[in-house]
Amino acid sequence: MLNFQFSSCLGCELKFNKIMSHFYSDTTNHTKSYQTLIDALRSTSHRLSQEDVEYQWGHMGQCNAGHLIQTITGMSSYEIVESIDFHMDEWSEHATDYCTKTGCKVDDIFQEVEKLGMSHQDIVQLEYLSNRNVLNNLKGGYRTLQKNNKSHVIQYMESYADLLERK
Repeated sequence: MLNFQFSSCLGCELKFNKIMSHFYSDTTNHTKSYQTLIDALRSTSHRLSQEDVEYQWGHMGQCNAGHLIQTITGMSSYEIVESIDFHMDEWSEHATDYCTKTGCKVDDIFQEVEKLGMSHQDIVQLEYLSNRNVLNNLKGGYRTLQKNNKSHVIQYMESYADLLERK
């Protein structure tokens, strides 16, 4: 099991461990296997396809990266925002400011995402749906996607998962 620790929330840690037991791959932490990330991308895209799921690009817990982080950590959108002390910057800004040594709660989230194989740049590109390789891999070929369009986020995550499966 991944060893993820939230700075101040035992409940979040327990919820995360329960969720991750569903996605865990024995090879994820020791090889270049991206199976846990692939599973999280597919689970997130499936959840986003549900009509009752809230999506707001401008909300840290309900945007592109926020939804994936919900899947990875088991946190609700509220818990994500609460964990960063309601500081509502974009994930791209948090990714730019990320440092493993600050002890900020958002750093815990980035460390966990990083363990699954996503870089800070990958998070920024997910937020803006801008990774050229992912866009080239879309069913039907390359096209630009809108960052705040739920169906485009679903297509991007599926394409990203497909691309990782071929690595």
